[in-house]
Amino acid sequence: MKTNKSFTKRFKVTGKKKVLKRPSGQNHFNSKNTGREGLKKKGHVKDNLLSNKVKSLFLPKSR
Repeated sequence: MKTNKSFTKRFKVTGKKKVLKRPSGQNHFNSKNTGREGLKKKGHVKDNLLSNKVKSLFLPKSR
């Protein structure tokens, strides 16, 4: 089965099989934010909402 590319762009799987996602609210209207708020928006957060079935269907198989 093919990997869903749009799904893999939004999520990242670490070496220890943790699923990280990009937080919402980062794309636009960022010019009015302070520097501290901008730094908070960087990076990924842990996502516990995905079931194992969804992970196996959409994320690439790790080796």
